[in-house]
Amino acid sequence: MLCDFCKKNEATVHITRVINGVKQEFNLCEKCAHENTEFNFVPQVDFFSSPFTFQNVLSGMMDYISNSNNATQRNFNVTCSKCNLNFEEFKRTGLLGCSDCYKNFGSTLIPVIKRVQGNLEHTGKIPKRIGNNIICRKKIEQLKHELQKCIENEEYEEAAKIRDEIKEINKK
Repeated sequence: MLCDFCKKNEATVHITRVINGVKQEFNLCEKCAHENTEFNFVPQVDFFSSPFTFQNVLSGMMDYISNSNNATQRNFNVTCSKCNLNFEEFKRTGLLGCSDCYKNFGSTLIPVIKRVQGNLEHTGKIPKRIGNNIICRKKIEQLKHELQKCIENEEYEEAAKIRDEIKEINKK
């Protein structure tokens, strides 16, 4: 396949760009990829030194959400009361300064985290050695929550079943 720009050399760099739902594909030779500033292409040997950092992705998400949601734009003036980090600095670096930043930038961070991860609660791996205790504790927590809902809705038969299930798990 020939380079889309010079039409002379073999294309060794393949770029797919999606902007506002419009997909564009480019096939470039190494020389055109270096010379073309539109793509800001920097060849990398090591995967971890890629120009696509978490900070760049997060900043892009913040821009996307702020452009699509005018309510978020109110938070651009927010500054953390503890470390004095402002929203623009956070957007540029992708790093928060302290634990209070989560509270100060919460209304802006929560939609981004939900879009990126799908949920706010971390559901990672459970260690094998103590995993059963954690699983049982989470199951009991979930059942207690369901029990409370059943009581509020006056579904006493279902509540009794859940109560018995909690007792059974506690015996183990």
